[in-house]
Amino acid sequence: MSASAFPLSTDDLAFELPDGLIAQRPAPERGASQLMVLEAGRAEPLAIDRFDELFLGQLRDGDLVVANDSRVLHARIPVVRATGGAGEVLLLTPDSDTPSPTADTCRWTVMARPARKFRPGDQAATRCDDAVHVTFVERTSDQTWTVDLPCALADAPPWLRAHGELPLPPYITERDTDEARYQTVHARHEGSVAAPTAGLHFDDALWARVRERAEVAHVTLHVGAGTFLPVNEGELDAHVMHHERYEVPAATDGAIRAALAEGRRVVTIGTTSTRVLEHVYGTADAALTGSTDLFIVPGHTWACVGAMLTNFHLPRSTLMALVMAFHGVEATRAAYQRAIAEQLRFYSFGDAMFLHGPPARMA
Repeated sequence: MSASAFPLSTDDLAFELPDGLIAQRPAPERGASQLMVLEAGRAEPLAIDRFDELFLGQLRDGDLVVANDSRVLHARIPVVRATGGAGEVLLLTPDSDTPSPTADTCRWTVMARPARKFRPGDQAATRCDDAVHVTFVERTSDQTWTVDLPCALADAPPWLRAHGELPLPPYITERDTDEARYQTVHARHEGSVAAPTAGLHFDDALWARVRERAEVAHVTLHVGAGTFLPVNEGELDAHVMHHERYEVPAATDGAIRAALAEGRRVVTIGTTSTRVLEHVYGTADAALTGSTDLFIVPGHTWACVGAMLTNFHLPRSTLMALVMAFHGVEATRAAYQRAIAEQLRFYSFGDAMFLHGPPARMA
């Protein structure tokens, strides 16, 4: 967990957003969203324009662009309780601490609704097949349970495609969006329960143009719902982050180390890629594969990332704290107020900001 240089509370992450600026649908095509460009620490934007016309101009010779290639699971499972009542299970992470009872089951930590209606040993049928059940093992908090799914872990993605739904965020109330628009075009490895949304602005043609100007590499961070949960009341240092699984391929590690050694800029696509790189290259002896609960707050010493693309985030979220750590607390507030004044669109399907930062250095 990154320590803050000064006390910051959840109230410092708050802002008022008109409901009409919460994007319910993606832009008509990838790249047609708006992009606000800023220098880290400066309140006034350098430019606001269409994403695919502005993004390429932010890249510099020698930049290394790093994107998260995790793919979103169909992690929301509608279920029917034994009483006939409706329920829902949202997968968070595989439970690696406790082995599954049989080889043809896998154990997960989940958010369950209604959490208090379930009991250990309960079986809830999936809504699409009443002969297939999710077994509730143990309640672990007010909202979370461990459950067993009737499939091996390696078979979970196809099982979920048959029995689950894509977990669009709750603030997206229009549910008829093409599922492909909630996946990045570069997604490869299934395991997230929410999209790494900064990557949604790119289509294959734009990525091809990026590769003409910069080096491109990928990391994998399987996004958990904990990333988007509101922070605890009080000071941020009391907030506990959920662990999320990541992998930095050897080729990406080599590219990052070469870029840092040569003084070239590392540009991250999204806060998820940012957290992976700051964990791996800002922590002594960090492994290239593992899990991270890094909580980046103002006062963080930046180890790797020199520029960042990110969407406009929820108030009182860990993501707001991360942006403030990179851009500055007051500069971030000013940028968000400018975005509201410009009627930019917020959250997963919304518009984006590109932050030019100071050169990164190894911590």
